Amino acid sequence: MKTTRPILGVTLALLAACGTTKPLNQATATAPKTEPLVTESEKPSAKPASLNYPKPRKVNHTDDYHGTPVTDPYRWLEDPDSPETKEWVTAENNVTNAYLSQIPYRDRIRERLTKMWNYERYGIPQEEGDYLYYQKNDGLQNQAVLYVQRRGQDGGEGDVLLDPNKFSADGTTALSGTYFSNDHRYLAYTTSGGGSDWQTIHLLDLKTRQPLKDELNWVKVSGVAWVKDGFYYSGYDAPKAGENKLAGKNEYHKVYFHKIGTPQSADKLVYENKQMALGFRIASVTEDERFLTLYLTDGKSDGNKLAVRDLTDPKQAAKWTMVGSTYESDLNVVGNVGGKLLVYTNHKAPRYRVVAVDPKQPAEASWRDVLPETENKLEGIDQVGGKLVASYLKDASSLIRVFDEQGKALHDVALPTLGTASGFGGRRDSKVVYYAFTSFTYPTTIYRYDLATNQSTVFRAPKTEVNPDQYVTTQVFYQSKDGTKVPMFITHKKGLKLNGQNPTYLYAYGGFNVSLTPGFSVARMLWLENGGILAIPNLRGGGEYGEAWHKAGMTPNKQNVFDDFIAAAEYLKIQGYTSTEKLAMAGGSNGGLLVGAVMTQKPDLVRVAFPAVGVMDMLRYQKFTIGWNWAPEYGTSDDYAQFQNLYKFSPLHTLKTGTAYPATLITTADHDDRVVPAHSFKFAATLQEKNAGPWPQLIRIDVNAGHGAGKSTKLLIDEWADVWSFAYQNMGVNPYALVK
Repeated sequence: MKTTRPILGVTLALLAACGTTKPLNQATATAPKTEPLVTESEKPSAKPASLNYPKPRKVNHTDDYHGTPVTDPYRWLEDPDSPETKEWVTAENNVTNAYLSQIPYRDRIRERLTKMWNYERYGIPQEEGDYLYYQKNDGLQNQAVLYVQRRGQDGGEGDVLLDPNKFSADGTTALSGTYFSNDHRYLAYTTSGGGSDWQTIHLLDLKTRQPLKDELNWVKVSGVAWVKDGFYYSGYDAPKAGENKLAGKNEYHKVYFHKIGTPQSADKLVYENKQMALGFRIASVTEDERFLTLYLTDGKSDGNKLAVRDLTDPKQAAKWTMVGSTYESDLNVVGNVGGKLLVYTNHKAPRYRVVAVDPKQPAEASWRDVLPETENKLEGIDQVGGKLVASYLKDASSLIRVFDEQGKALHDVALPTLGTASGFGGRRDSKVVYYAFTSFTYPTTIYRYDLATNQSTVFRAPKTEVNPDQYVTTQVFYQSKDGTKVPMFITHKKGLKLNGQNPTYLYAYGGFNVSLTPGFSVARMLWLENGGILAIPNLRGGGEYGEAWHKAGMTPNKQNVFDDFIAAAEYLKIQGYTSTEKLAMAGGSNGGLLVGAVMTQKPDLVRVAFPAVGVMDMLRYQKFTIGWNWAPEYGTSDDYAQFQNLYKFSPLHTLKTGTAYPATLITTADHDDRVVPAHSFKFAATLQEKNAGPWPQLIRIDVNAGHGAGKSTKLLIDEWADVWSFAYQNMGVNPYALVK
């Protein structure tokens, strides 16, 4: 499914347009049994622990922001490779591990999670020629394996094509993308090590199933766009000697063409802009290999320009035609019909539409609506099998509608219940497509969809011990500080008593046009099966209701996001779901910023806080890797007015001496080169220094891991065991498991 879901500024629409594929999880239900997870003697008391935190060196460093002096005493923690930083990391991990190891039921929670995780999980299959390709994890494999089998042989498993578990000894090198040539002969696949955003492109001959010698390095924010005997891709110059490849600022993104069998040094430079250091340049090619498209961003605006070449026209093959004159709107090519491009856009359509654009007459006046904007957000669109499969969001749940290529509505796809459907990708001659469906307690199941008959059948439904009938999900609409109605999903066991004593995990994101839709998480099932509540509000800044909803949470309106989150917590307490003492809030990346900002603005809101891989230093984020690309979302300290706004909510700079903060477990990783760990490092050091309350302030730092993508199963289980143990311990809750 081609989408516009950016993750901290990296537009997934552009990557999806280039053919990125991702593994998914799924499962089915069997009847559970019950037994307590801990004995009565192991019940936590929720008494605060006395901890001896490291005492990091403070330096006398002050920056001047438009006349405002701002101190940065832990600036040296920005260097992840310095011996002093490494020593501090080790000392902090020692304190955290010592605290967590004393929680009596931590090992039992890890054992329970390991058992729950041990089920087969399938990715969405992809048809290529006579073969079907799909990813599968047997259960506890660190990485999913890529399989291949002949089409029509659905009864058994296929052959292993690529096993990422053999890419590295510790299972931390992931298969991050797969891209098939249009003649089905070659597979280009990308790998990333230790969770880094840097990728390496490899090639596989699908006829012989043997690897080729081609290997392309320093690839980032890129797809692979095939044309005949080669492909387009994007990357950066190799880091200079002595430069930190995980923290250095990435500038001058370039597009290259690689011909099979040649060294990377021979790749042809297709596009660069020597006058524009920031911004991305990403190439894509329509399936018929007629149109080469180039997506251009400027690092300042929230959209992209679109450049097009007609590769079949000698007069046009070396000439770029521009579609759209500014960077203010999203313009993404879905496909083409009769020489016209199908473009998915939010230009003059905040809930998105699809227009037909003639590259010979690209002016907006000549555009024609194919799928006009509707009351529901158009989340994604695929051109497949002579149809257009449109994925809409109706109050943050999927609505799938099929049209012909001229935009005539044909029918809706029947889904099992309210939830999230994704997939539907294929080629112009496809007869069937595959999709995944999931919800909070509906394990992700893979379906085969017949485009002609509008019928879905189960392709893979893995077996788990989850019984969806034991749980209920409701959607409520609560009022934020300014009166805005905000939706929130609330999931729990049936028969829940609204006595204000239920452990509750409040999770949100609120930014970058990302839509939080219902999805299954085996980790969160442990929380639910022990009587916990899962609450997920769809805050402003997200994409659930289109660009207007997104912009309501962007700079200078970011405070709306924090207010929405605070109001969600208060609603849960007022309605009797939980209390301050039984409430945890969590978020990752931009969501880590959310948690950090809320705990500094309202430290008595919750008992437990989990800011994960968060953007904590809002005054310097743009100075690392691709942080500059988040400027449209946040603004930057380089601008006076934006600095004033950022300084008000930057988590690092709003921590106050003498304040009692909630029990906090910060999580990050030493290989995170999207939100560099310096954000979490400096926040943790400052939090430990200034906190006056009795609750623990800890940081958990993974080694050989990154921002989250490609994290091994073992690392995931270990992290979630620590998260739940920390939450239960500081809430004074005795957890129970349902499955023996």
